[in-house]
Amino acid sequence: MPTRSADRLYQTLTACCAAAIPAVLLLLGGVLLIGAWPTLATSIGTLFTDSTWDVPHHRFGAAPLIAGTLLSSAIALAIAAPLGIGVALLSTEIAPRPLREPLSFLVNLLAAIPSVVYGLWGIFILVPFLRAMVMPWTIAHLSWIPGLGGPAYGPSLLAASLILAIMVLPYIASVSRDVILAVPRAQREAALALGATRWEMIRDAVFPAARTGLFGGVILGLGRALGETMAVTMVIGNRHAIPDSLFAPAYTMAAMLANEFAEASDATHLSALMAVALLLLVVTLVVNLLARMLVTGVGQSNRGDLA
Repeated sequence: MPTRSADRLYQTLTACCAAAIPAVLLLLGGVLLIGAWPTLATSIGTLFTDSTWDVPHHRFGAAPLIAGTLLSSAIALAIAAPLGIGVALLSTEIAPRPLREPLSFLVNLLAAIPSVVYGLWGIFILVPFLRAMVMPWTIAHLSWIPGLGGPAYGPSLLAASLILAIMVLPYIASVSRDVILAVPRAQREAALALGATRWEMIRDAVFPAARTGLFGGVILGLGRALGETMAVTMVIGNRHAIPDSLFAPAYTMAAMLANEFAEASDATHLSALMAVALLLLVVTLVVNLLARMLVTGVGQSNRGDLA
């Protein structure tokens, strides 16, 4: 009897802990929805399509915030994903064995650096370098490519994307490394025994078995990039306009909330910021839901290939 009672107690506690996670999510969404309801009820259309953010006239358009958030995260992911997977391959398959663990440790250290430190590095090192070296040369030689023209401001969408790429790199690399290490050694040895080179072994034996986990690591990095606030706020330029170039200043939803929430004394302004926060939550949930669907589809494809 005592054993059965302990089992029931353990089952109840486990169920409560499991139910707490969706409960917190629902509570968070409910609080944001209640706070954002005045804005959603009166100007939900302009919130998604308008580009004007005019607090005195109660006109709140979040289109530049949505564009800045998605563009900066997508560019950062395009840079960090191949680098992270490459670092994972280097530390598991290519580098000499004595260097693999130190290399992985050094990359993981990037995740321990506070975001404000990244922001300060971006202000004093990255932004001056981009403004003095990269942007003038690119504008002079490659301005015919869409998105690479315009004046060299310094704080820009490009600077924020590079900072985000550095910040999400250790997450992608760490998950990718664990996934690659989980691939059975027998698959590697079988490919090598059939005469495959090291690259052919990685391409034909490691990648097919690890692609679901690799994709999950990339999505983990995307979730990190969507919500990053401090470092992005310090280098993106914080201009409420849809950027027409990588070198133009931009704005993100998280940066807007960090800059204006403490100063929002008007109820309408506060409601608009709550609407932006709710929008950021929805975007994050939708991205993760789509990622889960894609991962499930890839996993089923892998099982079909193995069968």
